[in-house]
Amino acid sequence: MKLRVRPVTRLSGRIEVPGDKSISHRAALLGALAEGTTDIRGYLEAEDCLRTIAAVEALGAEVTRKGPGEYRIAGVGRRGLTEPANVIDCGNSGTAVRLLFGVLAGQPFWTFLTGDDSLRRRPMKRIADPLARMGATIVGRSDGNRLPLGIRGLAQPKALAYESPVASAQVKSAVLLAGLHADGPVSVTEPAASRDHSEVMLRQFGARIESRGLTTTLTPGPLSAAPVVVPGDISSSAFPLIAAAIVKDARVTVAGVGLNPTRTGALDVLAAMGVKIEIAPYGGEVLEGSRGPSHRAAGEPRGDVTVSTSGLRGTGIGGALIPRLVDEIPVLAVAAALADGRTEITDAAELRVKESDRLAALARELGRMGARVSERPNGLVIDGPARLRGASVTSGGDHRIAMALAVAGLVAEGETIIDDTECIATSFPRFADLLNTLAGQRCVEVEA
Repeated sequence: MKLRVRPVTRLSGRIEVPGDKSISHRAALLGALAEGTTDIRGYLEAEDCLRTIAAVEALGAEVTRKGPGEYRIAGVGRRGLTEPANVIDCGNSGTAVRLLFGVLAGQPFWTFLTGDDSLRRRPMKRIADPLARMGATIVGRSDGNRLPLGIRGLAQPKALAYESPVASAQVKSAVLLAGLHADGPVSVTEPAASRDHSEVMLRQFGARIESRGLTTTLTPGPLSAAPVVVPGDISSSAFPLIAAAIVKDARVTVAGVGLNPTRTGALDVLAAMGVKIEIAPYGGEVLEGSRGPSHRAAGEPRGDVTVSTSGLRGTGIGGALIPRLVDEIPVLAVAAALADGRTEITDAAELRVKESDRLAALARELGRMGARVSERPNGLVIDGPARLRGASVTSGGDHRIAMALAVAGLVAEGETIIDDTECIATSFPRFADLLNTLAGQRCVEVEA
């Protein structure tokens, strides 16, 4: 599938983006592990999260779809999951497979997991190592580092105090999920704060969990079902918001966006670049002098975010910011290409092991559009402002690269053709329709 993108001079409107991908995955998994019935609203019905729904069904939890984005999960409790009859296919979802490993480390049966070509290339050792220390047996390709992999857990994994070499919510979450069944408390200490959606939702489901500084500790115990309302995904929101910042005449509001502080690094960077940002309570008026929303969903803060056309300046992106915006770097690179001065992205080697090598992809594909992007081992140097031009580019099967290139195409001279874009369905199925709605014209066409 291809996207054909034509430039626009105006974007305007108030929209909602799909539910948060990270929170949706966790809601399905915790709903299955809880005692009682969990009702979820706003669940992301994209390929990645539907893989998690299919996985919990394969493990014995009953799932009912009540309507668009609405699911009811009859939890089986921590000890109620059953050995699946078939291999669980996680598609393109790294979050699904890694969180499932955490759940399965506390289940005394074999489960085998696989994924698509991209997911089978992604490393799993960072998850497998701490789970093996808790007693799980993990076998498969590359000495347990590449899918397909099999895991046999324990009814009662060993307690663990783990010092993670990387700030990774997936590593932390896997250990905490395994710790629900452990023979004593488990803790994870990170070098920097990663997103805390698992901690927030575990508390909502009644888990005993404590965070002090960079260490999170969970005491094993049962979970109780709780209703979940999933806020809009801030990573998906970044695409229309940054489009609004760079298009000549634009003002766009994304309503009901999740504003967990561990995820709002992109907003901080945009503010440093000079972007005009307004944040209001969900459905309410602007909060003067505050970024704090007044509504919460799934225990998470949320609000309405508005961005208007802005003059941009280069900035530095690195250090503790990276875990708070790692998924938004592709579209932030587009903003950087159009900003006055230099933007340096550092400490982002993690982007080389995502759905694609995103650092190499951004340097190559934005370079084809006229951006001045230099690749570094752990980041990028981008000199702006560039005069972008339409070109034939490719996503490499990476949804965030595909959408970032589409945003660049909105301000490029001439037509941009993006190849290999069916991957967008993994996180943002109506992305093209949304951009067309904001533009008031068919600026993005989907071609088979």
